[in-house]
Amino acid sequence: MRKLISDFLSDSDQLEVVGIARNGEDAIRKVKKLCPDVVTLDVEMPIMNGIDALKKIMQECPVPVVMLSSTTMEGAEETVTAMQLGAVDFIAKPSGTISLDLHKIQSEIVQKVLSASSVNISKLTTLAHTEVKNNQPQASLNGMQKNNRFPSSPKTSWRKDLPNVILIGTSTGGPRALQQVLTKFPKNLDAPVVVVQHMPPGFTKSLADRLNGLSGILVKEAEQGEILQKGTAYIAPGGFHTKIVEIGKNLAIQLTKEEAPRNGHRPSVDVLFESISEVNHYNKIAVIMTGMGSDGSKGLVKLKELGVVKAIAESKETCIVFGMPKSAIATNLVDNVEDIENIAQSIMKYML
Repeated sequence: MRKLISDFLSDSDQLEVVGIARNGEDAIRKVKKLCPDVVTLDVEMPIMNGIDALKKIMQECPVPVVMLSSTTMEGAEETVTAMQLGAVDFIAKPSGTISLDLHKIQSEIVQKVLSASSVNISKLTTLAHTEVKNNQPQASLNGMQKNNRFPSSPKTSWRKDLPNVILIGTSTGGPRALQQVLTKFPKNLDAPVVVVQHMPPGFTKSLADRLNGLSGILVKEAEQGEILQKGTAYIAPGGFHTKIVEIGKNLAIQLTKEEAPRNGHRPSVDVLFESISEVNHYNKIAVIMTGMGSDGSKGLVKLKELGVVKAIAESKETCIVFGMPKSAIATNLVDNVEDIENIAQSIMKYML
């Protein structure tokens, strides 16, 4: 496994493998000695496992870490834990703990390591970094101060008489960002929440279970046909596009594999947003947080064209990766740009 991964990375013109470690203890020693730009770390290792090694690396010598994990229930739970502890991203092994067919995910390994190299490590080392930032002047975006409203389209006038639905899209860095947002919602939240987090099959249920244990609201993996309930967050299952459709006066989940991945993603934020753009008689709060790429921007345009929508984007200052929010902001349809710790409060302002 170590030899295969090293060969894949070395084959890229943009990457050089500076060291190989046999276990977690060996990894910590070599990270301190070699100061790599990125570390790939297996969840399952002898002597010291990947979770314990990750904790020490983030405490003693922080560096962007990409986890490799099996898709077993235990592996998925450990992977979600690793993301909460500061891992940038993870790669699912195609065939369990010992996957000799790693060539199937060679391009994914290379791409995720390259992406991790551009992450600002200071944003991964702690969730409690906001006190320092609050004393700094606010950075402007496109000439407008963060937290101020952006120009809104004429159709976005907010209606207090309509029920609300909250839509959240995120990718790289998303599990920690979701923890920051969902755990701040009140237990009696007067709206359902539908979340697209880019993850492969087998991992989204573990993410939902972990967030449920931390949150006042109910958090669960979305299921086909279920009616959306207020005070519940639904995590789109990996491998399925998640759409919202009307059934009578209710909103319901529709899961589908019929449409191909959108820009490499299934679930896709664009697909979620586009589906609910067809639904009238609801106020929609659309939130785009940390993530690579531009998923969500096209869907946001459709949302704003057809309905009553307020859009919130996570600020560059707190994003692990600013790609998705940056693309959303570039549409000039975002109403608020917020640091991650303020997003829940910004959503609740529209709920009052």
